[in-house]
Amino acid sequence: MGGDDDPATDDRTDGTTNGPDVSFVIPAQNEADYLRAALASIAALDTSYASEVFVVDGGSTDDTQAIARAYDATVLEAPDSSIARARNLGAAAARGEWLAFVDADTELRANYLTDLLGYLEANGLAAGSSFCRISGPRRARLMEATINHVFPRLEYPILPGFNCVIHRRAFDELGGFPEVPNEDTAFSRRLARRYPTGYCPEMLVESSGRRIAADGLTGTLWHYATLDIERIRQSRRGEFMP
Repeated sequence: MGGDDDPATDDRTDGTTNGPDVSFVIPAQNEADYLRAALASIAALDTSYASEVFVVDGGSTDDTQAIARAYDATVLEAPDSSIARARNLGAAAARGEWLAFVDADTELRANYLTDLLGYLEANGLAAGSSFCRISGPRRARLMEATINHVFPRLEYPILPGFNCVIHRRAFDELGGFPEVPNEDTAFSRRLARRYPTGYCPEMLVESSGRRIAADGLTGTLWHYATLDIERIRQSRRGEFMP
């Protein structure tokens, strides 16, 4: 998705001509227990791609902001923001050609950027995700299998918000994540209708199964099912374009 009007040449803050290759955006609220590991994994990336990191803080009362600054991340304050608004706020401040959305409880492997961006660029994809491993109870494996083996095979692949990379131009043209339940599903489906997207099967990230540990598999599936039902209802009422 290069060219003379490549968004990487359009710096959004200081008028320079070159931004980083990738901007990481991490929404966080009281994530001190997880954020350090996520940021450490980004700092340890083995890549020639230049990157920057934004932590969008939703009003934390713990050490979330201090940990973010210790890893040279830019902290954006967004008290009481939805996760869609937080991601969009980070994207608005970012200068990268690619936007990498990860969650505070997601850890990346050292080859994440090199392999995932290489895969996207080699296949002409506007956005993509990768396989994941969800830690925690054994019942988390069903959620893991769904993400790894069902989401990529859908007509419009779902790119989970805790692990997706999107070209700036495509993100801007779609207007970012919509303010609806299961915003990553809604965004992914809209995106895939206009641009090629996909999964890199050789890449793996680690993500926390804390919701499953707390609510059980049935409770977690019910949580996401109710969100998706409301997302579909809002679409049918014309409250947002699917």
